[in-house]
Parts: sequence; structure tokens; C-alpha cells
Amino acid sequence: MDQCVECHKDPVKGVYVEEPVLRPLSRPKLYEQVVASLREHVAATGGRAGDKLPPERDLSARLGVSRTSVRQAIVALEVQGLVEVRHGGGVYLLRDGLDPEPWEAMVDRRQWLPAVLEARDALESKLAELAAVRRTDDDLREIDAALDAMDEAIGRGEYGEAEDRRFHGAVTAAARNPVLARFMSQLADQIAESRRESLRQPGRPAQSLGQHRRIATAIRAADPAAAADAMHTHVRSVGRVRLLDWSPE
Repeated sequence: MDQCVECHKDPVKGVYVEEPVLRPLSRPKLYEQVVASLREHVAATGGRAGDKLPPERDLSARLGVSRTSVRQAIVALEVQGLVEVRHGGGVYLLRDGLDPEPWEAMVDRRQWLPAVLEARDALESKLAELAAVRRTDDDLREIDAALDAMDEAIGRGEYGEAEDRRFHGAVTAAARNPVLARFMSQLADQIAESRRESLRQPGRPAQSLGQHRRIATAIRAADPAAAADAMHTHVRSVGRVRLLDWSPE
């Protein structure tokens, strides 16, 4: 990356010279500092899934910050699926420990996620439509196996990300369109992020499994319009995530 420069006149040599521009360093937002302190607190106390964090008022007093800053930190953690806010009941850890992602990564993902979801809708709705026409018995068996695996994963308390990916891969294979399959491959990393973002929403894994079953039913029935509509409904549901309601400011 080219470095920004500015020119000034050297008082000794009498000529203009270029020097790198010195810009003010950005400071972490106050709520980012609160997040970092909460992470240290959870690590020091051995916090585990289900443990309750100190009340907002206590955190504000102990950290010497406003309750607004504490609330912003809690919202950022909630968006990442790390805590659950029970109205009137406090804030609880959803995982062992507290390992939030960098603020910049959240902002970046919030910017590109809508475009990825639009691409998923266009590609995967068409793939489901084609799969309903071209699927074989082997394809149906793989789709059913993916559904069973996701059901078992959710039963173990997992998100079922790998099983979700397996299901969508089976639908893509059943569509037998190498160009669309290549597009899906090129977007694999972004799709994985959108999947992860969706499945960590409370109650979403079970909801996603139900939507997958409706897609599979339409494909098995050789109903392309119903398959495309079911996939469209599913991808729209994937887009209903807390991140898109979150404002970095």
C-alpha cells in the first residue's frame, strides 16, 4: 500500500521534500474497553456457559464508566452470540469463556453480509429449483443423511454448521449445474460466515432444520417452484440476524 506523504520546505536546503504523513492514532471506543475487561473477568473467574455476569449497575461502578458504555458492550457481545440478555433476569454466558472478535471484523462483516445474502438467495433458490427436476435417488439419500446428521448435532446442543453445509452441498450436487456450483465454491468462505452468523442466533438451529426439511420435501416431490420458494424463505430467514440491527456507533 502506498504511504501518504506531505511536502514541506527544508529551511536549510531551500527545497521541498516529502515526508510520511503522521496521522492521529485511533483510540479504542470505550465500550470496546469494557468488552476487553469483561473478557478478562470471565477468564479470571473461570466463567462457563450458563454463568451470570455482574449486573449492569455493578459493572458501571467497578469499571468507572457509564451504564450506556456497559450496555453497548453487552449488545456487541449479544450480537456475536456470546451472551444472552434475559430481560429482567440479567446477562448470561452462552459459551465457556468469552472470546469476542475484533470490532473491525464485526464492522466489516456487517457491511458485506447483505450482498452475500442476496447472492445466496439468487444462487441457491435456482439450485433448489433445478435439484427438484434433476435429483436422483442417491441425491435424495444424501439430502436425508444431512438432515439426520443435523438433527443429531442439534440434539447434542451444537449449532450443526458442518451438517448445514452438507445439506446445501447435497442440493447443489443434485442441481447438476457446474457453473452455479463454481459460483457457490467461490463464495464458500462468505457463505460459511453467513451460516455461522445465523446459526448462533437463539433458537435458529432448530428453525433452520425445519426449513431444510421443507426444501427436501419439495425436492423429493419434484416440485421446482415449491423448492425454490422454500429455499428463498430459508435464505431470508438466514438474513434475520442481530448483526444487521447493530450500529457500530
